[in-house]
Amino acid sequence: MKHSLWPAGLLLAGALLPACHMQKPTAPAAAATTSETLAAAPAVWQSAAYTLYPDRVVQGEFEARALSRTELVSNYQSPANAFVDPRIEFKFSLNGIDNELPVGRNHMLVAVPKAGQNGPLETPVIPFGQHFTDPTPVPVNTYLAPNTALKIRLDMRPVLAAFKQQGYYTTAKGDKLYQADFKHVFVAGSVAPLSWDFDNLVNKPELELKDPDGDGIYEVTLTLNAPANAKTTAGRWQQTINTDDFPQYHSDYPLSDALYNLALEEACRAVEPDSTFRTGKEWAGVWTRDISYSIILAQATLQPKVAMNSLLRKVTPEGRIIQDTGTGGAYPCSTDRMVWAVAAWEIYKVTGDEAWLRKVYPIITKSIEDDVQNAYDPATGLVRGESSFLDWREQTYPRWMQPVDIYQSENLGTNAVHYQANVVAAHMAQQLGDAAAATRHQQLAARIKQGLNQHLWQPDKGYYGQFLYGRNFLTLSPKAEALGEALSVLFGVAEGEQAQQVVSKTPTVPFGVPCIYPQISGIPPYHNNAVWPFVQSYWALAAAKAGNEASVMESIAAIYRPAALFLTNKENFVAENGDFAGTQINSSNMLWSLSGSLSLVYKVLFGMQFEADRLVFKPFVSQALQGTRTLTGFRYRQALLDVEMSGFGNQVQRITLDGQPLAGAAVPATLTGRHQLRIVLTSQAPVAAAVARVANRFSPETPVVAYANNQLTWPSVPGATAYQLLKNGQLAGRTTEPHFAVSAGEYAEYQVVAVGAAGLESFASEPLPVGSQSQQVQLEMVAAKSALPYKGFSGKGFVEISQTENRTLTIPVTVVEAGLYAVDFRYANGNGPVNTQNKCAIRTLRRGAELLGTVVLPQRGTGEWSNWGYTNPLPVRLPKGKTQLTLTFEPANENMNGEVNQAMLDCMRVVKLQ
Repeated sequence: MKHSLWPAGLLLAGALLPACHMQKPTAPAAAATTSETLAAAPAVWQSAAYTLYPDRVVQGEFEARALSRTELVSNYQSPANAFVDPRIEFKFSLNGIDNELPVGRNHMLVAVPKAGQNGPLETPVIPFGQHFTDPTPVPVNTYLAPNTALKIRLDMRPVLAAFKQQGYYTTAKGDKLYQADFKHVFVAGSVAPLSWDFDNLVNKPELELKDPDGDGIYEVTLTLNAPANAKTTAGRWQQTINTDDFPQYHSDYPLSDALYNLALEEACRAVEPDSTFRTGKEWAGVWTRDISYSIILAQATLQPKVAMNSLLRKVTPEGRIIQDTGTGGAYPCSTDRMVWAVAAWEIYKVTGDEAWLRKVYPIITKSIEDDVQNAYDPATGLVRGESSFLDWREQTYPRWMQPVDIYQSENLGTNAVHYQANVVAAHMAQQLGDAAAATRHQQLAARIKQGLNQHLWQPDKGYYGQFLYGRNFLTLSPKAEALGEALSVLFGVAEGEQAQQVVSKTPTVPFGVPCIYPQISGIPPYHNNAVWPFVQSYWALAAAKAGNEASVMESIAAIYRPAALFLTNKENFVAENGDFAGTQINSSNMLWSLSGSLSLVYKVLFGMQFEADRLVFKPFVSQALQGTRTLTGFRYRQALLDVEMSGFGNQVQRITLDGQPLAGAAVPATLTGRHQLRIVLTSQAPVAAAVARVANRFSPETPVVAYANNQLTWPSVPGATAYQLLKNGQLAGRTTEPHFAVSAGEYAEYQVVAVGAAGLESFASEPLPVGSQSQQVQLEMVAAKSALPYKGFSGKGFVEISQTENRTLTIPVTVVEAGLYAVDFRYANGNGPVNTQNKCAIRTLRRGAELLGTVVLPQRGTGEWSNWGYTNPLPVRLPKGKTQLTLTFEPANENMNGEVNQAMLDCMRVVKLQ
C-alpha cells in the first residue's frame, strides 16, 4: 500500500511538497546582531584570495554583504576582459574535428596593432596543415584590447588539390576525408568567440570560414574579447518568493542565513510546471546525473515528489535508467547513470514510501544487469566508462582518446557510483526480502571496492588516481579527481585512516577543490581549471565524515564566496581566479549548486543522515561558526521537527526530543506530529588535520610519439625535464632526451609521459604498437558498387548491422598458433556527433555460449560514414586453427536511443598479444 509522505494536516495544495509563491519585497528585517557588532567581528575564514566574515565576503576590491536574511548586495564585476593574453592560439578544423595539426600544436598570432594601423588585424594566408607562429615580441603589461577585429585567412588549396588528385585528403590524424564528405572548415582557438570545443563548432556558424570568390582562400572576420562576452551579475538580490513552507534556518551569521534563503528561492525556480526539476537557468529539462546528485544533496529532503517525478522521467519504456549524455553516443561510453539508484534510495530513506521502493528496485537491478555484461571488467573488477559528470573529452582526457578509448577507461568517480549503486540495491533487496539478490549485489560492490583500492589507490600520494586508460594495456592517470575522491570517502570505499588521507592530501587551490589536479595545458576552463560548487559540497560532506575541520570550513567558504559575489548559485567558476565568466559554459540558478548550498545546513552543520528506519544527527560545526542556530519546520516522514543547536565541534554532548534524552541521536521513522529537538555540542574541536593547499599548476603537454628503426621519437615538450617510457602500461625506463630505443621483437604497446616541474606528469601518449602480428578478417556482404557514398573500406565491401539487419554474424578466424589475441572491428557510425545524442551501436561477442565481451561502436560524426575507426579491443584466447566467433545483438545491447543501433563493419582485426 502506498504511504503518504506527510501527515494529512501537512499536505499542501494537494501536492507532496512545500508550496512556493510570489511575495512582495519587504523592507530588510531587523538583524539579530547589530551592524556595528558585525563590522567589528573577526573573519570567519581567510586566505590570500578572499575573506569570509559573518555578514560578508571580501575579495580584493569586491564585496558582497547580507543586509538581512533575505537581501544581499554585491559590487562584483568580472575581470574577464581586462587581462587577456594578446597571443592568440588557433587552428583550423575540417568538419568540426581537430584534424589540421598534430594534437597540442597550434598556430599563434600576436594580436597587437602596429603603429598607425587602421582596420582589422589580419593573419597571413596560412596554408592548411602548415604551422604558423608569429615572432612579434609582446611588450610588458600589454593585453588584448576589447573589441579587437581579426581577419583570419586560410589557404585551402592543398586540401582541394588532394580532393582533385586522389579523391580524399589525409588529415594530421591520418584519417582520410573524402571530397563528398567535406562540409565545412572552421577555426577554433583560445579567445572568445573562438573556442577549443571542436565537437560544437558545427553549432557556431560565426566560426566557419567561407570562400565566396572560389579562389581557395577562405576567410572569416571575428571580434575578439568583446565586453558583451563578460557577463555581469546583478547588484542586489532580495527574496521575492515566499518559502515559509520550507524549513527555516536562523543563525548568528547573516551571510549564511541569506545564502540559505537564496538557495531556497532558486530551488523553487528550478521546478517546471510539470513538477520536474529544471537543471539550470540555461539548461531546460531533466538530466539524469544532475537531478540525481541534487536529490542526494538536498532535494529528496526538500522536494521529494518533484524528485520522484524527475527520476521517473529518466527511465526507458523497457524499465532501464537512461544515460542521457556522454561521449560517443552516451551509453555505454558513459555509465554514470547509476547515480540514479543512489538518489532513488535517498528518497526512500527520507519518505519511507514502500510503493516507491517497489517501483524503483527492478529498474535499478535491470540496469545493473546490463552494466555487468556491457561495462564490468572481469580483469580489474572495475566498471568501464567516462568520468561521472566530466563528459567533455578534451577537458579531462588526453586529446588522442576517442570515444571508444573513453569507454575502455575505468574512472574513480564512476566506479564509486557503481559501488554505491550495488550497496543500495543490496539494501533494497534486504528490505524487500530477496536475500539472494542482496548477496549478489554485496559481492558486486565488494569486487568494485577491491578493484578501486588495488588499481587506483596511490599510497605515495594518499589519494586515488583519476582513471585507468590505454588500449590493450591500461595505466593509471595520477591526477586527483575531486568528485571521485569525495565519493570514495562518503560511500565508504576509503575508510578510517585512508579516508582521512584522501581529505587531507587531495590538492586544493585558493578558490576551492578543482575538478582535476593538476590542470591540463592548453585547455580552457570548464571541467579543466575549474571549481564546481556541487563538487565542493560533496567534498564538504566527505571532509565532515573524515573529521577534518579545516577542510569543512574551507569548503563552506568556497561555496559561500561565489554565491554571495555572483548573487546566484552558478554551475562553475575558473579555478585560477574564481571568476564565473571565464569558463566555456555556465548557468545561474543551477540545481546541483543550490542543492549543495542547502546540504551545508542539512547534512554538514546539522549532520542529518537518513537511514531506512531513522534519522540520525551527526553535526559538524567549525569553531569559527560556533553559536546557536535553529532549523524549524523540518519535515521527516510523519513528523515536523524544530531543531535548535548550540556550540561547536563534531561530538554531541546532549540531545533531547521534547526534553527527553534521544538515544543514539536518532529520530525513529515512526515519530508523528510536531516536536522540539535540542542539540548541545561539546565545543571541542576535532583533532587538527591538514589541507593540501597548492598553487593551481598545469601538467606538461602530452607527447606525440613516432616509431622507426627501433627508435621512439617525439618533439621536445615545453617545460618537461624528463620522460618516462611505459611498456604495456608499466614503467620501463626514464630519459631526459626526446627519444628511446626499443626492441621490435614480441608485441608491445609503448607510451611516453612528460615530467615537468614539481614532478607533475602529462598524460601518457597514444599507445604505439611495436612488433605487431595481426590479420584482418574481411566482412564483405555489401558489394562495393552498392556502397556509395561510403568510401575508405579496406576490402570489396562491408556489413551493415542494425536492429533488423545482421543481428547475428558468424565470423570464422584461423590462427597459426594458440595464444592471447586482441580482437576488434573496423567500423563506421555516422548517426550522430561524438559529443551528444545517443546512437552508439553495441554488440556482444561470443564463442558459442561463452561471453567474450561487449563490442562498442560509438558515433564518429554526423553523416560521416567514410570515417572509419576501430572498436574497443577484446582479449580472447584462441586455439591453433579455426574458431567460430559470433557477433550478436542481445537485449543488454539496447542503447538509449531505442530505435537507432546501427554501424557498418569493414573487417575484424586479430592481433597476437602473447
